[in-house]
Amino acid sequence: MSNVIATTAVVAKTALAILKNNMGFAKNVNRTWESEYGDNMSRGYAPGQTINIPKPPRYTVREGLVAVPQSSTISTIPLTLQPFGCDTTFNATERTLAVTPERLRMVTEAAMNPVINRIDELCADMARYSTFNALNPTYAAPNTAALALAAATGVNQRLDEMGAPLSRDGKRSMALNPALNGNFITGFGGLFNNQTAVSDQYDSGIMVNALGFKFFMDQNVATHTNGAGTASNVNGANQTGSTITVAATGAGTITRGTRVTFVGCNAVNPVSKRSTGQLAQFVITADVAQGATSLPISPAIVTSGPFQNVTASPTTGQAFVIFGNASTSYNCNVGYHKDAFTLACVPFAPFAKNTGVDQYTASENGLSVTVTQGTDLINFQQIQRIDVLAGVVATYPELSCIYAN
Repeated sequence: MSNVIATTAVVAKTALAILKNNMGFAKNVNRTWESEYGDNMSRGYAPGQTINIPKPPRYTVREGLVAVPQSSTISTIPLTLQPFGCDTTFNATERTLAVTPERLRMVTEAAMNPVINRIDELCADMARYSTFNALNPTYAAPNTAALALAAATGVNQRLDEMGAPLSRDGKRSMALNPALNGNFITGFGGLFNNQTAVSDQYDSGIMVNALGFKFFMDQNVATHTNGAGTASNVNGANQTGSTITVAATGAGTITRGTRVTFVGCNAVNPVSKRSTGQLAQFVITADVAQGATSLPISPAIVTSGPFQNVTASPTTGQAFVIFGNASTSYNCNVGYHKDAFTLACVPFAPFAKNTGVDQYTASENGLSVTVTQGTDLINFQQIQRIDVLAGVVATYPELSCIYAN
């Protein structure tokens, strides 16, 4: 096999194809906001490393003929970009004798694997800390047909209750850790499926699409550990916002990412404002030390108006409830609609010409990879760096739901 010239364009296009084909979590999230960076950069302007993503306003319905003008409140979510990559070298002998197309792809794929893994980790950690809906507080394995079906339909139910677009739009996905993937294959094995789907599942050992979800197995599904902290009573009536006053907590720390519920505080459909019949869930946004008298939560409690998300404030004098058990861990498998999370993967601003380096950026479908090559004259080798500039954010975390195991 003849050698190939490993130009930055060849490597960047190869790396982009590998990134596009091997992403897990990030393949099924919203990727429309990279144009905010790319379009601006094409005009010669590069924004900073944080962009504020606007969320549409909400309004309440008017009854009758008399107009009731409402103000338009447009909130924003900050998305912060992080640069990361992988660097390699080719010495003069390797470039002369050993850079075949097969070896170039092998080396590029090996260099892209940690980059892809890092993007996947960012997405999984984001879901762990931002998704407040959660099911299966006992962490029981859904390893029968009835339990597996209940798990998948339960997640779908929660997304429906939170106003997610219907599952038939093809934009719902679910990340399964290896254990839950195995449970689902075992549980769904006895249910009716078309022959092709069963064959694919049997051959690959990976749960195939079903019940409105694009299932995928992800080894980076995050693990959450509840602290030793124990619940106390809500201290004060009519509380709203992102901080709830409670009696002093006991035993130890309530860790960031822990999910809680409050008596008397049910979730509502975001459009109709009718109760879902389920206690609203909230995620703790910072560690709460033993003896603390306030809980930082997300989402903020809103009891009226266009952004109402609960039926009423937490009942004072009643204990809040921690999801799961103290000092235990669970895996944060997550079902989500595409719009729950956003990934921006944008091109770097190019180096000026005649700087002694060769650079190429390949972009497609909201993904960008930049490859830069320079020469090390002392060691007679070429240094090559592969860079990705990306960030993830939970734009609509209510459109996601964790299934603990």
